[in-house]
Amino acid sequence: MKNILITGGAGFIGSNFCHYWAHKYPQDKLIVLDLLTYAGHRENIQSLENAQSFIFVQGDIGDQVLVESLFELHQINTVIHFAAESHVDRSIHGPDAFIQTNIMGTHSLLKAAKKFWLDAGVSDHHFHHVSTDEVYGSLEADSPAFTESTPFSPNSPYSASKAASDHLVRAYHHTYGLKVTTSNCSNNYGPYQDNEKLIPLVIHNILQGKALPIYGDGKNIRDWLYVEDHCRAIDLILHKGKIGEVYNVGGENEWRNIDIVNLICEKVDKALSETPQLIAMFPDAPYAKGGQAKSLITFVKDRPGHDRRYAIDPSKCHAQLGYHPVESFETGIIKTIDWMLHNQNNRRQNSNTAK
Repeated sequence: MKNILITGGAGFIGSNFCHYWAHKYPQDKLIVLDLLTYAGHRENIQSLENAQSFIFVQGDIGDQVLVESLFELHQINTVIHFAAESHVDRSIHGPDAFIQTNIMGTHSLLKAAKKFWLDAGVSDHHFHHVSTDEVYGSLEADSPAFTESTPFSPNSPYSASKAASDHLVRAYHHTYGLKVTTSNCSNNYGPYQDNEKLIPLVIHNILQGKALPIYGDGKNIRDWLYVEDHCRAIDLILHKGKIGEVYNVGGENEWRNIDIVNLICEKVDKALSETPQLIAMFPDAPYAKGGQAKSLITFVKDRPGHDRRYAIDPSKCHAQLGYHPVESFETGIIKTIDWMLHNQNNRRQNSNTAK
C-alpha cells in the first residue's frame, strides 16, 4: 500500500491523475496538497472526497512546517509532484511567483523527503517530479524531437523555473541518494483544464461567441498529449521506471496552433448541429446564429520569446516502459469537447490569449 502525497492535485493534470489512481488502485491512500490558486479547483476532485482513503489539504508546498507535518502524520512514502505555476504569459508579466513555487516549493518538498526518508532510514520511497518539454527550448521545423539528453535551453521565466526544479531533483538523487524519477511531458489537453490554455479557451470562447485570439501567424507547433495518457505514463514510470532516470512523455502528435483551432471550430459546430439542446444552452455560439465558429478567429501580436516548436521523442518510454498513447488527437479532442459542452457552465470563466 502506498501513502501518496499528490501536490497540485486539484489542478488540471493532478486532478485527472487523482481520478485515474483512485479508480485503478483503491487500496492506496491519496493526500492532495493544493493551494487552490487560479488553476486549482476543488470541484475537480469533489467526487473523490467521500472516500476514506482520500484526504484534501489546502496549503502551499513552500510551507515547510505544513509539508513536514503531512509527511509525519500520513507516513508518506511516495510523492507525485504536479504543483507548479505553469502559464507562460503569467511568467512573463509576474515571474516572482514562478520562482517561489516552482523552485523554492520543489526544494521544500525535497528537504522534507530527505528528512523523513533518507535521514530516517526509510528505503522504500519514491519522489516523482512532473516537468515540461519547455525546459529544452525551441525547435526549428526540421529539427529532431527532444530526447532526454537534449541540453536545457529554457526561453521563458516559466520554463527556466521548471528547469531549475528538474536540476534540484536530479541533485538530490546524485548527492543524497533520494529515489527520484522525472517526466518531461508535451502539451496536455482534456477534462478539468483551466480556460486560459489553448484548447479549453477556444472551446469556451466559441460557446460564448467571443474572439479566438491566436498569437502571431498561428503556425507555432506543439506535440499534444491527452491527459489520461499522461497519467498512464506516470503509472508505468512509478512501477517500471529506473530510479534516477528522466522520461520524455509525448503524444506523438504535432499540430500547428491554427490547425487545432480550425479543427475545434469544425467539431464544435458539428456537435451543435447534431444536438439541438446545445443550441439552447449556448445561444451566443456562432452556429446558434446561423454562422460558423471560424468567423471568430483573430490574429493578435505575438508574445515575447514565443517558442516556435516543441516535439517529444518518446522512444525511451516505448523501449523501457512499453508506453504508447492510447488516444489519437481525433478521439481525444472529441472527448474534450464533449466534456466541456456538458461542464462549461460549472467552469471558471477566463478569456486570456491562447498559448
